[in-house]
Amino acid sequence: MPTTPDMTTDSPSGEKFVLLDHLQHEVAVFARRAEQTRLGGVGQLRNSMDRAAYLLLNRLDKEGPMGVKALAASMGIDSSTVTRQVAPLVESGMVKRTSHPEDGRAVVLALSPRGQSRLEEVRSSRRELMAQLTEDWAPKEREDFCMLLTRFNDALSARMAQGPAPEDVSPDS
Repeated sequence: MPTTPDMTTDSPSGEKFVLLDHLQHEVAVFARRAEQTRLGGVGQLRNSMDRAAYLLLNRLDKEGPMGVKALAASMGIDSSTVTRQVAPLVESGMVKRTSHPEDGRAVVLALSPRGQSRLEEVRSSRRELMAQLTEDWAPKEREDFCMLLTRFNDALSARMAQGPAPEDVSPDS
């Protein structure tokens, strides 16, 4: 990856701070751009599915039917958040609620055929957007970026799972 003179990490911490400042700024810009476009894809499907819906449908597709608590745990969010986010997906017919096979009182969420079809449409559109955005990248650059972004997201997830750092907790809490 090419670097600018400001991005070197070979010298004392002052220049390392420049790199870290550059990194945090680029992550902030990425987050804003991603939210503005929702990285929704191209054509008519652009911005056609919000992030929460996409992530929930994708998780159900990859991991299969599961209860609200399991879904929340696998996504690293609160059960009440999943309940709130899944309600419109159930209403629109993209997710179906069924009784747990072993405990009829428990609810299991599953991707419906309509949800599966819609998810594949959105994935295809987003795939096309990723192809367009990285069309002048070498395959190795795409692989490296994906690996590093996955590693970064995993580090964020691990940090969130730890809870607030002691210095983040006020004495009043």
